Amino acid sequence: MKIVNFKLGEQIRLGIKIEQGIIDVEQSAAAYSLEVPTIIEDVIAGGEKSLVQLAELAKKEVEIIPEEKIVYAPCVTNPEKIVCVGLNYMSHGAECKMDIPTSPVLFSKFNNALAAHNQIIPLPKHAEKFDYEAELVIVIGKEAVNVSKEDALSYVFGYTVGNDLSARDLQFINGQWLLGKTCDYFGPIGPYLVTADEVDTTNLDIRCEVNGVVRQSANTSDMIFDCATIVSYVSQYMTLKPGDIIFSGTPSGVILGYPEDKQQWLKSGDKIIVSIEKLGSLVNMLE
Repeated sequence: MKIVNFKLGEQIRLGIKIEQGIIDVEQSAAAYSLEVPTIIEDVIAGGEKSLVQLAELAKKEVEIIPEEKIVYAPCVTNPEKIVCVGLNYMSHGAECKMDIPTSPVLFSKFNNALAAHNQIIPLPKHAEKFDYEAELVIVIGKEAVNVSKEDALSYVFGYTVGNDLSARDLQFINGQWLLGKTCDYFGPIGPYLVTADEVDTTNLDIRCEVNGVVRQSANTSDMIFDCATIVSYVSQYMTLKPGDIIFSGTPSGVILGYPEDKQQWLKSGDKIIVSIEKLGSLVNMLE
């Protein structure tokens, strides 16, 4: 199932993406006097029961909103944690001339970094070297503490597309990456949250285009640490809660990996499209 969040005035509404468009869950459930979750946090917390309820609703005769008419919100709106994994593709480690890690390299973003599909991203004034990072994003479905690799994926609700936008000049001011990673709206995700049952994360094509030119093209099979390993590893050190999200790393092709004389950093007016097989395409403009 593909789930979306979209805006209706100042309100964020839950939607189901079907071939014909978007179902407004709250409106459609009210028409049939059905009790179904109407916010993404309740869907995730309800697990399989919630998905069954939404699937039954989607079978009914309901109004369909053309997708081009909705204004997207981030498909997860209030994660307790946004965990990110650095240097998690063999090709990316090589291009950045960094040693291949023996355990996942973790850093974080904050909720201010969340942004939606089609949202315009303002570039901060106190930086110049802006970069893209196409990433598969994991959304946690239930509390995970010290889970094994074998069980880890059963704690995942679903997956979405992410762009770990980075201000490289801020990222490398000192030994901490945070400043260059969590600028406002530097963590767009979406457009859809796709439930885990529909996705095999070990073999997904992933790509990034800037102004129509392909800059990254890879497959998740190149990951050093797969999604199960990442979830298990993180859960050994912190409790993962429903709705937490994990950016799982980016493949080669980032601007940082180019020779210095060929580095053309992102700028106002650029259009970035991050696409992942079976998950959709996340589009953002910079200003």
